[in-house]
Amino acid sequence: MKKAIGAGVGFGIGSGIVTTLGLMIGLAVSTSQKDIVINGVLIIAILDALSDSFGMHISQESNKIIKERDVWRSTFSTFVFKFIVAISFLLPVIFFSLNVALIVSIIWGVLLLSFFSIYMANIRDVSVKAVVFEHLFLLLLVVFVTFFIGKLLG
Repeated sequence: MKKAIGAGVGFGIGSGIVTTLGLMIGLAVSTSQKDIVINGVLIIAILDALSDSFGMHISQESNKIIKERDVWRSTFSTFVFKFIVAISFLLPVIFFSLNVALIVSIIWGVLLLSFFSIYMANIRDVSVKAVVFEHLFLLLLVVFVTFFIGKLLG
């Protein structure tokens, strides 16, 4: 049971941070419109959380060893954590100018991913530095790629 929920939590948090930040940066750079960024985050929070939880459901069902109730636990935890993480990125956009909101959101994403990576590394008993570096490198790669894609599309 813990593995099933943990899979959903990990996927939801990781995907929530990377997808939401990527979308926010791409939309902000290409449109400079706060309402479009807010709409994008809401779409990610609802529709992409549903899509990711469906993907998790299919992935877990393909494993013969996993029990049906654990498949549903993974599905539900993926949706809940993806939704919560994505929605958390709305607050800076609502309360700050778009440029400040992006900086605050990047810092929030880095902090959230760092804390979760530390937790995960400790549970797996592996190098905290290696896990945090790997995850932050991938996150920052997404940030830079979506920035440049947004510039090209704008």
